[in-house]
Amino acid sequence: MRRLIAVGAILVLAGAGRILAASDWNDSKIAWMPYEKGLAAAKAQKKPVCLIFYTEWCPHCRNYSQVFKDARVVEKSRRFVMIRVDGDKEKALSERNAPDGQYIPRTFFLTKNGQVDSSIHAQREQFKYFYDEGAPDSLLAGMAEALRKLG
Repeated sequence: MRRLIAVGAILVLAGAGRILAASDWNDSKIAWMPYEKGLAAAKAQKKPVCLIFYTEWCPHCRNYSQVFKDARVVEKSRRFVMIRVDGDKEKALSERNAPDGQYIPRTFFLTKNGQVDSSIHAQREQFKYFYDEGAPDSLLAGMAEALRKLG
């Protein structure tokens, strides 16, 4: 019985490690901020905002989080105020920022005054604010456009 409990505990701990690793948005290199604090920082620093809605349980969000480990994304992120919002925990905010639905992840680019520029989005007809979760190129293109228009 003790052996069974020990094996169960190891499996639970191993699973917890995978969950933590899966939701790693490269916090050590990307200066993520909460929403209100980020908007204030954008205004003070006169920087555009990259705003991402995600949830902890979403496999697409876990995949997308890995895009933020790309060195080019890390470098470009320094020219933005980076805000990440859990849509489950901030439901009202998520609802207000859902021009074409509340799918996740959604990425928006905002002016330094906090206004979403809806013309900056991924190159797709549907789910326009869903950037490629498997490669950084589409996000990098969105960041470049945001810097050109808003930066």
